[in-house]
Amino acid sequence: MSETIRLTCAQALVRYLSALRGRDADQEESVPLFSGVFAIFGHGNVAGMGEALYGVRNELPTLRAHNEQAMAHAAIAYAKANMRRRMMAVTTSIGPGATNLVTAAALAHVNRLPVLLLPGDIFVSREPDPVLQQLEDFSDGTVSVNDCFRPVSRYFDRIVRPEQLLTALPRAIRVLTDPALCGPVTLALPQDVQAEAYDYPLSFFEPREIVFRAPQPTDDELMAALDAIEVAERPVIIAGGGALYAKATPALLNFADKHGVPVCETQAGKGALPWNHPLHLGPAGVSGSTAANALLREADLIIAVGTRLQDFTTGSNALFRHVPILSVNVNSFDALKGDGLEAIGDAAQVLDDISFGLEDWAAPEDWTTRAREAAREWVDIVSRITGQREPPAGRLPYDGEVIGAVQRSSSRSAMDDIVVCAAGTLPAELEKLWRTETPGGYHMEYGYSCMGYEIAGGLGVKLAYPNREVIVMVGDGSYLMMNSEIATSVMLDAKLIIVLLDNRGYGCINRLQQATGGAPFNNMFENCVQGRHGAPSVDFAAHARSLGAIAEHVGDIAGLEAAMERARAADRTYLISIDTDHTRTTDEGGVWWDVAVPEVSTRDAVREARAGYETAIVGRKARITPA
Repeated sequence: MSETIRLTCAQALVRYLSALRGRDADQEESVPLFSGVFAIFGHGNVAGMGEALYGVRNELPTLRAHNEQAMAHAAIAYAKANMRRRMMAVTTSIGPGATNLVTAAALAHVNRLPVLLLPGDIFVSREPDPVLQQLEDFSDGTVSVNDCFRPVSRYFDRIVRPEQLLTALPRAIRVLTDPALCGPVTLALPQDVQAEAYDYPLSFFEPREIVFRAPQPTDDELMAALDAIEVAERPVIIAGGGALYAKATPALLNFADKHGVPVCETQAGKGALPWNHPLHLGPAGVSGSTAANALLREADLIIAVGTRLQDFTTGSNALFRHVPILSVNVNSFDALKGDGLEAIGDAAQVLDDISFGLEDWAAPEDWTTRAREAAREWVDIVSRITGQREPPAGRLPYDGEVIGAVQRSSSRSAMDDIVVCAAGTLPAELEKLWRTETPGGYHMEYGYSCMGYEIAGGLGVKLAYPNREVIVMVGDGSYLMMNSEIATSVMLDAKLIIVLLDNRGYGCINRLQQATGGAPFNNMFENCVQGRHGAPSVDFAAHARSLGAIAEHVGDIAGLEAAMERARAADRTYLISIDTDHTRTTDEGGVWWDVAVPEVSTRDAVREARAGYETAIVGRKARITPA
């Protein structure tokens, strides 16, 4: 008989996680797969998981947070910063502690990012039912609030007997580490089962190594890809997040240089090619560059590398659905989009294989020359916008001018800074204007566009790269939604520089509201229902100081540049707030985005917007319908 060890379910779970290591196929040494566990304890996990985590605290550190959703965001950001090669787990109590994770689970699912969620659950025995925080379903006795995780998890399991870990944990790790399946895993842990013991085989806890591999394309897929590229006269590559997760930058650089094919990028793919590469066109789509969108409109082949082709990239399927798409992707679900050719496999390997097969083929010189000229023009546009130090007379600075000041503040190599953001106008402005030369230097959560991710995400990035400057750019709306992990960053000595742009409301949606014919309503403080004391005047610097950070408010761009110097020299998290203009955005670049306008309204502005919307829909249909 094999040797066994008697452990509680919770003890077995954390011991198994502690033994896992991971490495890339071309690396000699492995590292711990799980770097730690974020935990907020309650009655549903403090006894079982709490005691178990205490026992492995030196091998698997436990980090305390202040908000369950935020700590999951931090764990997700940590995995994203590590290109999905390292990750973290998150444990909560039952009830609100668990359901606070659901938004983060959806974010990880949309973005194909690994995180292990370990929410407490109700008693399997049902003897003390209903326990504190238990939801009682009148038609199904097996339901708990954790069933909310089913649609937002790539793998879900409820552990109702301790021995079920023997099958559930390997399945969970497979999903977390498989490039095609990758996403959130939820293991719901009933609080009585957490504490139950079982005689586990010792072999289950032996150190084991996960080697990150990816599927390889078939010969038929490669031949079809070669045929499509060799007849193309105006090819364009769109690099998505998969290009970064595959560590495909060297292959992408070689492909662009050798074959003269221009490259544009998605939000998740920004940084796959250095911003100053002569064939780098900038971002694609709704928040794209003039260069990328002009060439995408004229392209006769799109080579989509590691992208799920969401509407911001495709201009709501109006920008380039008129041409064939060759999708290089580990996930066949994503590769099918656009009804194009598939090359299922690791982006780095597939690009190298295709390049080898193309031999000396190159895009026509006039196309490559055109791409270089367009790229240079876009670089000049960005330089002009971000170099502006003074707003127009009588106006506040806008996001582009703030971005320029933050970027100028770096006296070191651009490789050192990592900018983090998530939702609102800032992602569009940053995608257009931020310059990065290295993979991972631009960290944007825009698949789910989740307000509140910014500061918590910045914490996760800083834990992944403690020696690099992590700059969180956030609007006042997102800050007010979720800011508590400032305190965690101070407690963990994980310094962030937070640049808060205060436009006194939800400026991004206010502009969209008016662009679709709506009246300014319920977005800016000035347009909201107010009581007798009126709208609040929030002192964000004072609030950040109350959480332990250093903070100041500045009045202009010159003040921001000086404050950035102080922030870089500081020994802990430093917040700088600045008032900005909510009416101005970068005019250059961008394409149409499908936002449905009401078909019936009593207001002229809405009816006019609807007429414009219908014209755009007709144009899209004409563009994607074959002649």
